[in-house]
Order: sequence, then C-alpha cells, then structure tokens
Amino acid sequence: MARKSRQKEKLLYLQKIMLEKTDENHALTINEIIDLLASYGIETERKALYDDLQILESFGLDICRTRDTTVRYFVGSREFELPELKLLVDAIQSSKFVTHSKSLKLIKKLEGLVSENDGKLLQREVVVTNRVKTFNEQIYYNVDEIHTAINENKKVSFRYMKWAVDFSKSPKIVKKERHEGKNYIVSPYALCWDDENYYLVGYDSETEKIKHFRADKMEKISIINSLRDNTGKYAKFNLAHYAKSVFSMFGGEECEVKLSVDNDLIGVIVDRFGTDIFIYKESENSFLVNLRVVLSPQFYAWLFGLGLKVRVLSPKKAIDAYKDKIKELNSLYNV
Repeated sequence: MARKSRQKEKLLYLQKIMLEKTDENHALTINEIIDLLASYGIETERKALYDDLQILESFGLDICRTRDTTVRYFVGSREFELPELKLLVDAIQSSKFVTHSKSLKLIKKLEGLVSENDGKLLQREVVVTNRVKTFNEQIYYNVDEIHTAINENKKVSFRYMKWAVDFSKSPKIVKKERHEGKNYIVSPYALCWDDENYYLVGYDSETEKIKHFRADKMEKISIINSLRDNTGKYAKFNLAHYAKSVFSMFGGEECEVKLSVDNDLIGVIVDRFGTDIFIYKESENSFLVNLRVVLSPQFYAWLFGLGLKVRVLSPKKAIDAYKDKIKELNSLYNV
C-alpha cells in the first residue's frame, strides 16, 4: 500500500526534480533521474519514466532533450527567465522600504523559480548589507491593508511616526507620534513609489487636503467602516503629475514656475518632468520652460544643485523664497 502511495506521488517528485535540478546547462540522463527518484523512496522503470516525462510535457512543462553520448533531459523555458529575475532582485535590493531581512526572504523565494544552479547566480547578486533600509517590518501588511481599503472604498485609520532625538540620558534616535498622538483618518486614493519610498496618497477630511504619508512610518493601520470622502475629486486626480511636481514628497504650495535653463540641462528636466512639457527658445544657449511644482525645500535644493545653469523667472514669490533660502545659508557661514 505504501509503495502504491509513493507511485501516486511520482509525477510530483519528477516535476520537482526537473524544475530544481535541470536547466539548459544542466541536463539529466534517464538513469540519473531514476536515482534521484529513488532518493525520495520512489522506484520506477525506464519505460514508465519516458511516459511520465511525456505526461509532464503535455501538461505544459517545457521538457527539452539534448544528445551527446546519451539522451539528456532538462526544463527549457520557465515562467520567469533568469535576466527577468535578476531585474526583480535588483529592484528588491534598491528598494529602501523593503527591510534587510525581508529582502533576503523575497530573493530566496525568487531563487525557487529557477533551477538550483541558476539560483546560485541570483545569490551572488545579493549585496544588501550596506544599503539604507527601513526598519518597519509591518510595511508589507500596511500596503496590503491600503489596497484592500481602496478596493472596498473604505477609509483607513493609522498612527503616523517621525524620528526624533531623545536627550533625556545619552542622545539616541527614537520614534515619536505625530498629530499629538491622534489617529489620522484618510480616504486612500493610491500608493505611489517615489524616491525609493512607498507613499499613501489620500484625502484628509479634517484639513480638506490631499496628503501623502510614507508607508514605513505608518503604524496601527486599520480599515474603518466608513466610505471614502471626495472620490469625485480623485477621478480628476493625476497621480503621475502629483509625483513629478512634489519633490521627494515634501509638502508646500503648488504653482507654475517659469525657468530659464541652459540647453545642456535638457536631460535633467526630462528625467524629472518627462517629455510631455512645452519648451521654447530663449537664446542660442538656453530655453524657457513652464512647470507646475510644489514650492518645497526640496524644490529649492534641486534648483541650488543646478547652480548657475537654471534661473527662476516667475512667479515673484518663488524668486523671493529662493533668495531667502540663499540668504539663510549664507548667514550660517558668515556668523
């Protein structure tokens, strides 16, 4: 009875062996496959094994054959190709919102989508120890909860945290609650990945504004039994435009600015705002462009980094604010 039971499992173990042990550079002979099945306590004959391989092939497994002195078998195409998985590994490694431990676990799961030998190639790609990563392991559940709330057209409640310095004993970095420890109640619109961080973009009914919150700084998140507010406004909301205009998700007043830009910085403008912008000639060496941005500290920092090759022409409030920032910096070094 036990032997028959193992025979019923034979196809499953055969598929496991083919997926784990073979690829286009590592094929197995029939005798090698028989030995591997025997290691699982399953006996089989050559003729039966040929039939089993044909069953797996008809089921959709890409069983390929190669011949040198004997016929060898391997799995050819898979759901994911190795270059695709390397791309996913790189994305996981460079994602700041994915914790170090979760990065290793996710990459380990990706290794299971290729053979053991190809999986080692993914292991050699793992260099995450020196990356700046978030510490909040709850972020994956936060993201799932937010998606569920959006699908169910419900609001979410959460505590929002910030980093602070505690000088009570020796100085140390601690987390503190924003909003005087009260819960935020937000109608979630969407999740946005910007500048290596994950953000919830939603409507805050208390302030009647669209706001964004870093998912790794959200704690005690829950869906509340209340329909989202202002969904009509979201229908007109352009998330891609919002992400481009809000520099590194710093808040501020949104307005249209006119910039004079040296021609050799066109790549910098396109990288930030895309190609769907209107530019016109100012001189042989420069062009003019109108952009909608949020006047935040990060926007002025971006301008400062471009030096003398970019000049703000309007509005006056943006020019004045930029001058004030420069004066503040200058005073810091001219005490």
